[in-house]
Amino acid sequence: MVFDYYTVGLLTLAAGFLMAYGIGANDVANAMATSVGSKALKMRQALLIAAVFEFTGAFFAGSSVTSTIRKGIVPEAAFGSGDILILAMLAALLSAGLWLLVASWRGWPVSTTHSIVGAIVGVAIASAGVSSVEWNKVVEIMMSWVVSPLLAGSMAFALGYFVRKRILESNEPLVQAKRIVPYLVFLTAFMVAGVMFLKGLKHVGLEISLVGSLGIAFVFAVISGLVSHFKVAKVNADDGDETKAVERVFVYLMIVTACAMAFAHGSNDVANAIGPVAAILGVIASDGEIGSESIVSTWALAVGALGIVVGLLTLGRHVMKRVGESITKLTPSRGFAAELAAASTVVTASVMGLPISTTHTLVGAVIGVGMTTLGVKGVTWSSVTTIVASWLVTLPIGAGLAALIFLILKAIML
Repeated sequence: MVFDYYTVGLLTLAAGFLMAYGIGANDVANAMATSVGSKALKMRQALLIAAVFEFTGAFFAGSSVTSTIRKGIVPEAAFGSGDILILAMLAALLSAGLWLLVASWRGWPVSTTHSIVGAIVGVAIASAGVSSVEWNKVVEIMMSWVVSPLLAGSMAFALGYFVRKRILESNEPLVQAKRIVPYLVFLTAFMVAGVMFLKGLKHVGLEISLVGSLGIAFVFAVISGLVSHFKVAKVNADDGDETKAVERVFVYLMIVTACAMAFAHGSNDVANAIGPVAAILGVIASDGEIGSESIVSTWALAVGALGIVVGLLTLGRHVMKRVGESITKLTPSRGFAAELAAASTVVTASVMGLPISTTHTLVGAVIGVGMTTLGVKGVTWSSVTTIVASWLVTLPIGAGLAALIFLILKAIML
């Protein structure tokens, strides 16, 4: 059968949008759960910030990870023909998207990276056999699922310990907070702006040199630090409770780190929706041939970014509450440590083109910061066990469902 590529293109965009919708509905918790759980932001405020920075991260910095999802796991030539590749990627998108909708409705914070990687492995085995899968790449990605939460958790523990020792337990907590927090805002803003200018603006035709990018990021970070300095200077311990006043200071920092985490999440996880879309559009652009070089188009990234935003606005609050409230008791200072650690880990992985799980990263960071005061007793391990169980079933469910959908599509359309 010769496909009507116009119709297939529309189906591809719809399936990509469904997958992106599921990402927004589920993984938005990774960007904003700590802000809501710590009461630093209200739900409506968190959703607005996430919508802006998720879209920005996905649109401007989502391309390098997308290429890993698109070509790294299974060589496109392994599918044999362009039509088979199209059906395989459609099945992968539909499988992962449907599973994410179910998980989001139930409030399970599953990994969208697990979902799409498992789905691509499933359709590859169903269409071309076990040998078609680049298992070394799969193992590499799976290793990142272990390394990333450990790295984020360790970093969050260190940041939380620093805040506790240098600020909360100092002789003058509020004075120390006013002195240190603007520098932390500077570092966070520099990290996010640096990634955006170094990596993202190429997709809109704007090339900036390394020195220029770092210079602009530095100016942006200085402005952010100065704004936070004047903001936190106005905070006073009116009731004599300096600890409570310090936590109010960290609310300003939480806003910056929330933006950073949303940007980092969008830049990494848009690939899970747009990678398979790019593979299909590459076949269509080459009139059914596999192997032609295709790029991740700006408008395809825009579709994925829009899907993420719609998903988080309509269904995201379920998982957000689960991650932000059930693992440990969060305050703005703890939430800052968790978010900055997770954002740093995800941004670094995005720069390297490694599609890590932001779910694992953020949960690892929340666990790490929960252990800064009471050790292992500071974490609700029964909740962690439930979350991990939902992780374990995601990859096999994604693979099995994708294989089934692929065989159905093949029977109907070929």
